[in-house]
Amino acid sequence: MLQPKRTKFRRKQKGRIKGIAQRGHTIAFGSFALKALEPGWITSRQLEAARVAVTREMKREGQVWIRVFPDKPITKKPAEVRMGKGKGAPEYWVAVVKPGTIIFESGGINKNVAQESLRLAAQKLPIRTQFVVRRDYVE
Repeated sequence: MLQPKRTKFRRKQKGRIKGIAQRGHTIAFGSFALKALEPGWITSRQLEAARVAVTREMKREGQVWIRVFPDKPITKKPAEVRMGKGKGAPEYWVAVVKPGTIIFESGGINKNVAQESLRLAAQKLPIRTQFVVRRDYVE
């Protein structure tokens, strides 16, 4: 699963997801993409499950790019621990996704295979997504 090799700080604050994506909102590598329609956190496990679904459906043809990286640690305190005594230990990692962010891209395959594989990936994600095609794509 994806996670940073090292970080400057072990723990991060929760934060808020405001506005639409200003970066990473256009197709850069492939011809087809999966675009987020709502804000949210995508865990490294969800990303990995979606990636496996895409590569399985594509049957090792074409290429897949993951455009988001889980670099935010989510902490959790152990069960039945009293309040106080500091913030919990990092439990898992999430990627913060704004509406309009491209999550996955694929290329080197036909449109039907790409659409089906990205549909399967979308089922593994906790947010609504949309299948988008590059503007200059010709069948």
